[in-house]
Amino acid sequence: MNASSPSSPPSPPSTGPDASVSGTNLDGEAPRVEPTVETDEATITDDAELERTIGLSGGLAIGIGTMIGAGIFVFPGLAAGNAGPAASLSFAIGAVIALLVALPTSELATAMPKSGGGYYFISRGLGTLAGTVVGLSLWFGLVFATAFYLVGFGYYVVDTLVEVGVAAGEWLVIPIAVLAGVAFTILNVTGTENAAKLQNGVVALLLSIIVCFLAVGGLDAAGVFGEPSTPERFAPHGAMPILSTAALVFTSYLGFAQVATVAGEMKDPGRNLPLAMVGSVLVVGVLYVATIFVATSAFGSDQLETLGETAMVEVGRHYLGTVGALAILVGGLLATMSSANASVLSTSRAIYAVSRDALLPRDASRINLRYGTPHVALGLAGGPIVVLTATGRVELLAEVASFLHLVMYGLICVALLALRRNEPEWYDPAFRVPGYPIVPILGALSSFALVAFMQPASRWIGLAIVVLTAGWYAYYARDVSLRGVL
Repeated sequence: MNASSPSSPPSPPSTGPDASVSGTNLDGEAPRVEPTVETDEATITDDAELERTIGLSGGLAIGIGTMIGAGIFVFPGLAAGNAGPAASLSFAIGAVIALLVALPTSELATAMPKSGGGYYFISRGLGTLAGTVVGLSLWFGLVFATAFYLVGFGYYVVDTLVEVGVAAGEWLVIPIAVLAGVAFTILNVTGTENAAKLQNGVVALLLSIIVCFLAVGGLDAAGVFGEPSTPERFAPHGAMPILSTAALVFTSYLGFAQVATVAGEMKDPGRNLPLAMVGSVLVVGVLYVATIFVATSAFGSDQLETLGETAMVEVGRHYLGTVGALAILVGGLLATMSSANASVLSTSRAIYAVSRDALLPRDASRINLRYGTPHVALGLAGGPIVVLTATGRVELLAEVASFLHLVMYGLICVALLALRRNEPEWYDPAFRVPGYPIVPILGALSSFALVAFMQPASRWIGLAIVVLTAGWYAYYARDVSLRGVL
C-alpha cells in the first residue's frame, strides 16, 4: 500500500490526517473537511453526505429493536436445549462482552461519527488492509444476521396464521421471509426517516408486550399466582455448553454496533451514540436473562428444545392461555420485523462507507436524489439477504454472523489502543472509555476467544469470507490509501 500517489500534488496544511482545508466559511468558521480517497490515478473528494435525522430514541430503537428479536423470540428454545437454565448465564456472558466492546466503540464513534461504524474506525486506526477485510466482512456478517431474522419472522407469521385458524404449512416460512426481505429493502430506499419511524413505533409496542409478559410469567414462576415451579438443575450439561451457547446467541447483541453504522445520520453524536449503544445492551441483556428464567420455569429444557424457534409461543400459552400465545406471536412478529428492518438499514450503510472509500466501485455509494438514501448499496444488501434467507439454516446463519462480528469487535478494540497510543491531532472524542486500557484489552481478548466455541462449519465459512475479503484487497484495493477522517 502506497502512502500517496506518485503523481499527487503536495498536501496543504491539514486539520486531520492528510485532510486538506483552508480558509473559513461565511460564518467565520472553519469549513468541514470531507473524506478523500487517494488512488494511483487520482484523488477523489466526495461531498455528498447523508442527513442527520436520527435522534437518541431512534438510536435506541435501532439497537434494542435489532437485538431483542433473536434473543427473546427465536433463541430460548435452542439455547435452553443446549445449556439448560444456564442459558441465562450464556446471555449474561454475551452482554458482558458486548459492553466491553460497546464502550470502545462509543469512544471511536464520537471521534468519527461517520456511516460505516466498525469499518470506518478500523480502517482509520489500523489501515486499508484491515479496513477492507472488516468492511466487506461486516457487509456479509449483516447479510447473514438479517437472513436469520427474516427466517424467524417467517416462522412467526405461519404460527400466527395457524393460531387464528388459517391453514398454513411450514413450507410457507421461506417464501414469507423472502418477500419480507424485499419489502424492507424497498422501505429503506424510500427514506431513512420512514424506516426510523417504523422502528420507533415497533420497538415501543414490543417493549410494552415483553415487560407485561415477563412480569406475569415471573410472578407465576415464583408462585405468586400459581404453584411455584420445581427448579431444574442449573447446568445439566456442564460448563462447555454454556460457552458454546454464548457464541451462538451472541447474534442477539449485534444491534449496538449497528447504531455505529448509522453514526453519520445521528443528531448530536457525541451524546447520543454512547447512550444508544451502552443503553441498548443494558436494557436487552436484562430482558434476555429474565426471559430464560420465565421460559425454563414453564417447561423443562428438553421440551423447550423440541418446540424450536417458536418455543416462546407455548411459554405464553402456559402462563396466559390463548391471550398469552397471541401476545407472544404479535411480539415475535414485531421483534423479528424490527431486527430485519434495522439490519437492512445497517447493511446498506456498511456498503456505502466502503464504497465511498473506493474499496468497492464508487457507484455503490450513489445517493438517490429523490429519497436521499444510498439506493445502490441497499440493492447490494437486499439481494444477498434474500438469497441466504432462502436457505432457512437458522443456527448456521446466526453463528456465521456472530463470527464475522466478533472479528470486527476484537479489531475495534485494537484500533482504539492504536489510536490512543498514536494520539493523532484529529482524534478528539467526546466520550472516553473508563478503565482504559483494561476495557479494550478485555474486549479484544473475549471477542476473539468466543469464536473458538462455535461449530466448526460456522468457523470455516466465516474464515473463508475473511480470506476472500483479503483477496479482494489484493486484487482491487491495494493501491488505495485512505485520507481524511472528518
